[in-house]
Amino acid sequence: MSSSAQLTRMLSMVPYLLNNGDTPVEKLAAMYGVSPAQVVKDLATISWTGLPSKQWGEYINVDIDGVDGEAVARLSNAEYLSRPLRFTADEAVALLLALRSLRDVANPEQLPAIDRALDKLATLAGDRGDAVSRAEVRIQAGDDQVRSTVDRALRDRRRLEITYDVASRAETTQRRVDPLRRSMRDGAVYLDAWCHSAGGLRIFRMDRIVSATVLDQAVDHPEVVLPDADAGWFTSDNPSVTLDLRPGAHWVAEYYALTEQSGPTADGIRRVTLPVGDPAWLRRLLLRLGDQVSVVAPDGADQAARQEATEALAQYRALGLVGDKPQ
Repeated sequence: MSSSAQLTRMLSMVPYLLNNGDTPVEKLAAMYGVSPAQVVKDLATISWTGLPSKQWGEYINVDIDGVDGEAVARLSNAEYLSRPLRFTADEAVALLLALRSLRDVANPEQLPAIDRALDKLATLAGDRGDAVSRAEVRIQAGDDQVRSTVDRALRDRRRLEITYDVASRAETTQRRVDPLRRSMRDGAVYLDAWCHSAGGLRIFRMDRIVSATVLDQAVDHPEVVLPDADAGWFTSDNPSVTLDLRPGAHWVAEYYALTEQSGPTADGIRRVTLPVGDPAWLRRLLLRLGDQVSVVAPDGADQAARQEATEALAQYRALGLVGDKPQ
């Protein structure tokens, strides 16, 4: 049980109990999908919380005797939490951007619910909602029909036949795969699947699946351990990247907000550290700077840019626009 899940549950539990009075512990457990023992632990934790002054009389009063004896939860002295907290304008803006990203990867059946939430959040955001409408959220999610087909195969545990563009070899292939998971990483949506053509686990970018058909066969593959969808460099609370900038890229230090910088050295290298809010933005920046930049840390931050550059060169070679040697 994560601490964030417990905090979310307790913040909801307090106004519920204030508005509904005595509530059986069993009922609370069923509402929140946890065990009665966990509800008791939550109530014990709540009894040690209150206003910032930390005076005993300002702690939330939980009737522990009622919990232990009647198995009924009751509390008082928490009227300041009698209503659920409302989103601030900044919080509403952050959720608007996140929902816009989600909308690009959701199933068509989920779109009405997402659109209703977007409308409500836009009202809460007020004037700032206009700024969100001008913000750019780029998610490479692929064709709507392909996403819907893939999700149906995942839900029904059916095999898929897909037509896939292999950018690194500039060719299109037909494959039969058992879909395992759909996830989003670095601004693109991926399908993790057992590929029967290759005889192993493969990761397909959804925007390169040209077509998909659900087959009558149920999925049937060896047990596999899926890689952590959240693994990678862009997982810390405050992701940032350290770059070595050659003279042709020094403008980055003037244009973007930096957290650290040093140099330039005798070779004209300026080292900078800057926050990264979107790995897709970093990929575009690195591609734009080319050989005028090197990623110092963290490991893997330049992987997406390198892969995209390699695939672009493969396409140029297939068209005969560049030689066979890497550029």
